[in-house]
Amino acid sequence: AAFISIQAFPALLDLPEDLEVSAVSCGSRHTAVITRGGELYTWGWGKYGQLGHGNNISSDQARRVEHLVAKGLRAEEVVCGPWTTYIRVLE
Repeated sequence: AAFISIQAFPALLDLPEDLEVSAVSCGSRHTAVITRGGELYTWGWGKYGQLGHGNNISSDQARRVEHLVAKGLRAEEVVCGPWTTYIRVLE
């Protein structure tokens, strides 16, 4: 099993340099951000698929949710729950 660093204090995160974050939400063990371009990035504990990458893999690295890109959807709002991630999207 992958070790995921869960921190109670703010930590720096490396995102691609050209991204500007417009919204952020934190669950109990995962985090999601929306960029100004409407892309969703998630990271943390993924046991229940809450990261949205089509698997149950956890990751300390922010990864873009490719499903939204493939469907031509723009993320507008994100809310993370304990084991879930809710997003509002526009086509």
